[in-house]
This record gives sequence, C-alpha cells and structure tokens, in this order.
Amino acid sequence: MIAPILPKNEKFRQAAVEKYDLLDTLPEESYDNITSIMSYICDVPISLITLLDKERNFLKSHHGIPFSESPREISFCGHAINSDDPITIIKDSREDERFDGNPLVTEHQAVFYAGAPLIDSEGFKLGTLCVYDVKPRELTLEQKNALLAMSKQVVNLFEQRYQNLKLTQLRDKLEKRNEDLKKFASVVSHDLKSPLANIISLTELLEDDNKDNLNAESLQYLEYLRTSSYSLRDYIDGILKFYKSDDIVKNNEEEIAIDLLIEELKKITDSEHKVDFNLSSDVNQVFANKTALMQILINLITNAIKYNSKSEIVIDIALKEEESFYIFSVKDNGDGIPKDFLDKIFDLFTVVGVEDRDGNVGTGIGLATVKKIVRNLGGDISVVSSKGTGSTFTFSISKT
Repeated sequence: MIAPILPKNEKFRQAAVEKYDLLDTLPEESYDNITSIMSYICDVPISLITLLDKERNFLKSHHGIPFSESPREISFCGHAINSDDPITIIKDSREDERFDGNPLVTEHQAVFYAGAPLIDSEGFKLGTLCVYDVKPRELTLEQKNALLAMSKQVVNLFEQRYQNLKLTQLRDKLEKRNEDLKKFASVVSHDLKSPLANIISLTELLEDDNKDNLNAESLQYLEYLRTSSYSLRDYIDGILKFYKSDDIVKNNEEEIAIDLLIEELKKITDSEHKVDFNLSSDVNQVFANKTALMQILINLITNAIKYNSKSEIVIDIALKEEESFYIFSVKDNGDGIPKDFLDKIFDLFTVVGVEDRDGNVGTGIGLATVKKIVRNLGGDISVVSSKGTGSTFTFSISKT
C-alpha cells in the first residue's frame, strides 16, 4: 500500500478546510441529498462528501456506509486531491499497487472509485465528492458530468455556510459594540448631567444675585452659558434616548384607541403654543406598541411645533390601515425643510442648522431615533417638504 503524499500547499489547504467549520459537524440534509442522488445516478451503493483533515478523511455525508471518518493514510481521496485530473477514477483497486493491502479494499470491498475534488474559490482542494462500488466498473459521460456538476454544488454549499458564519460573527460583533456604546452613553450621560445641572443652577443664581451689578455684555455672556448648557443637556438626553430606543420596542403590544391617543398627544405637546390638531382615520383603534408609537408621534409633532414661525399652527394627523401595515402621516404648515437636507435628516447628528421658534438649534438625534424605532417596528419612514409651506412625515408600522 502506498499512502497519499501531502500536497505542497498543505498548510494553506488545511486552513481553507478549517475556515468552513464543517469538521465534526452532524449530518445535514442538503449534503445527504447530494450523496443520495449521486448514488442513484451512478448506480453505486456508496457515495461520500469528504474533507481531508490533518490525519483523517472526515465524511460530511456518507451514503451507504455507517462510519463518518477514516485514516487519511488509507484514503482514496488523499490520492484524488493530488491528481490533476478533473475526476480520479480507479476501475479496480485490487490491481492498483497504491491500494494493495488497504483495509478499505480488503475489509470493505472498495473496488471501484471515482472522485471529483471539491475546489474552493482560491483553488484549494478541500476533499471530494466520490462514489464507490464493490465491483470493477466504468462511468458514462453523463455520470461523469453529473459528478463534476454536483461537486461544484457542494462547494457552493460550503461557501454559503462560510458567508453565513461571517455574517453571524459580524452581527455578534456589532451587537457587542452596540451594547458597549449603550453602556458608554449611559455612563457619560450620568457623569455629565450632574455637573451640567450645577452649571445651569449656578449661572441662574449668579444672574439673579448680580442682575443690577452686571452690564449688558456680562448678562449676555451668562445667557450664552445658560443656553449652551441647555443645548448640551438636550444633546445628552437625545443620545441616551437613541441608544435606549431598542428597549422601547420590547414592550408588549396593546389595543390603542386613536381618539384617546390624540388627546394624550395634545396634552403632552401643546403646553405653550396654540395648535390646531386635525385627525383623519379609517380605524378606531390599532394594535401596537404604545410606548414606541407615542415616542415617534411626540417627536414628529414637537418638531412640527418648534419649526413653525406662523401665528397659527396646524397639524394634520392621518391614519389608514393596510393588509400588513398601519400607515401614519403627520402634516404641518411649518417652515419646511431645505431641499438639500431631505435625504439625510434621518441620519444621526445631521443638523439643518435652522433655529426653532425659541431660537434653539436641534441636536440631530431626534429623527434618527424615530427612524430607528420605526425600523424596529417593521416599518419605514419618509418625508416630503416645501420650504415655507410645511412638511409631511409618513411612516408605517407592521401589524404582525
């Protein structure tokens, strides 16, 4: 018996085998179907999908035999991956000196062998798709072509598995990074909010105690300090809400009466400015996550009020039901959004740079949070706007 030699690129070939994480895995139907089909097409009792490991031949699928691995030094496949032939065919192993005394021949009657190497995209021969018979024979041209075609399909399954592994690793990495960012945002916001509150309180105290002793310029500086502190506070709160938005969606869904929802929104958002709310809905209630839905609508309505310089503020809320979604729209008669910003206002930290009716500039976090919540609810959001005449935000949430 002559044991198969190791390929010259064995170190890299072995690494290619291991990257698919298939060694020692359980049988899978997709691979077993292929060996079953090849056994039928080639009219043989045994068909295998093999991976050449360091010292063994691992059988990912083994049709016709009970074991899942054998020593590499006695494997037919070890010789097949060293061949330049597209298919290695051994008509009668009993007449081949390489297999004289081989236990696969003497004990398991592996007389006929045909194996097509499983070649990955980088040219490494990972193993074979092979068939065995207990008697000498030949394959027809059609059977050879089927063996070659199926060997490529096996490699395709390997590649799909590898891509899924990479996607899973990337997902896990992103989830870990997102959790780290959540913790970071929480810690930073906690550590910053306390001294920031002190700055605001001391600024107001300083202004009250020295109102008659400070000139107009000094008072203006104090106003800048207070305004900047409020902006930083809103920024920190926004960051925290953005990273907590995933948790909001985890709350249970419930029946929500639309008229009561609108009344609740009015109380929350219309505390300082007179707003004319109009509701158009073809349903009386929805089944959804109320906390998440409220945060979306509060953010959109608050923006519609803040960025509206008109004396009369009008907000039209519409709702319609489709087979799989609820479709909401929030329309205002406000100042509108500059055309150049329409395609990026939902991006985190994107700021239009326009002051609201109180003279403040947004943080660029609110609409990013809205989009994130909407996406987590299985929907999407869009906006149309005309400068000076208002904006309409339309979003959907899944009914399932």
